Amino acid sequence: MTTGERAPDPREARNPAEFIARLQALKDRSGLTYRELSARAEATGDVLPRSTVANMLARTTVPREELLAAFVRACGVPPERAEGWETVRAELAARGRYGADGGAGTGGFRTGAPEGGPDGLRAGASGGSDGSPGGAPDGPDGPPIGASDGSDGPPGDAPDGPEPPPDGVPGWPAAEESDPEEPDPEPPSRLRRALVGAVAVAGLVLATVSVVAFVRDDPPPGRAHRPVLTAPAEGPVHIRVIGSDLCLNERRGHRDGQIYQRACAGADVPRYELKRLGGDRWRIVSVHPDFPVGCSGIPSGGRIPYAALEDSECGDPTRVERFALEPHGTPVTGYRIVPADSATPGSCVTVVGDRTAEWSRLTQAPCTADARGQLFSFDRR
Repeated sequence: MTTGERAPDPREARNPAEFIARLQALKDRSGLTYRELSARAEATGDVLPRSTVANMLARTTVPREELLAAFVRACGVPPERAEGWETVRAELAARGRYGADGGAGTGGFRTGAPEGGPDGLRAGASGGSDGSPGGAPDGPDGPPIGASDGSDGPPGDAPDGPEPPPDGVPGWPAAEESDPEEPDPEPPSRLRRALVGAVAVAGLVLATVSVVAFVRDDPPPGRAHRPVLTAPAEGPVHIRVIGSDLCLNERRGHRDGQIYQRACAGADVPRYELKRLGGDRWRIVSVHPDFPVGCSGIPSGGRIPYAALEDSECGDPTRVERFALEPHGTPVTGYRIVPADSATPGSCVTVVGDRTAEWSRLTQAPCTADARGQLFSFDRR
């Protein structure tokens, strides 16, 4: 649940539209996604399809009594507080408005999901867990807001590239040379001349091969070529993290929609596609084997620091589902995924925690100058 905000009071609603606005505020305050609301309802014996909740919050008429009851229970409202929602709904359904005598003050009315909830699924909630086993909190679990040195990872993170060798360390060892002022006491034999010539030729050949290999950027023996950076384009893609060469994916069997990085070879739950929305705006479409086609997004309009990047139904007005895919560096070293119109400006989709490890989470975080954990390649499938 988002702390520091007064719980929405249904008695302040004067008409159905205001009542729906308070239901939306109740969902935002809980920090729960549509998937999590549906899962919580199912755990208590209610039926609350995700699409039904989305349609309810998009309308300007009061919901059915049983739908409202399931929704407020899933948001964590206790029974004694749920009666207030049901009373206001009944009057709005009968009269179309709620009388002024019923909305004075909050009377200590408190709503919102209890900490952890019955199933522990919490995505995007400030100070809550992300719903996955071992998940880091959505609050500042690693980097302080505004860190510019990529300190959101552990102290042992590797630097962006190999450090140059210390000054004075030679490359190839120099061949011994005789002093021209002091000739050899004994003239070399023909065999010695032949051996010296052969060594010189071998050294020249080795140096030439090394230079050619360096220019061609051939990998060392036994190692594969680094994948080629690919610019965004419409169609199916693997979204690969630059630096770890892991790909975006969910944990199959989890309902929270949280996105992680994992080995690209098995990154098929879901499959991602890019859809251009016009200009520099894109939508990341998720094709999941267990759920309807959805979209990647940031919950609660991006207001919560380190809110999770998650997959859910497309079209939720409370989520940021439009992204700018911005090239970074000259020459380009990767593409940032920037939540468009986020309530937290200057945010980028970021790998948090150990940026080299599988199953590290992706969240919204401040864009940094070095862009570590914030660059991606959109490899064609």
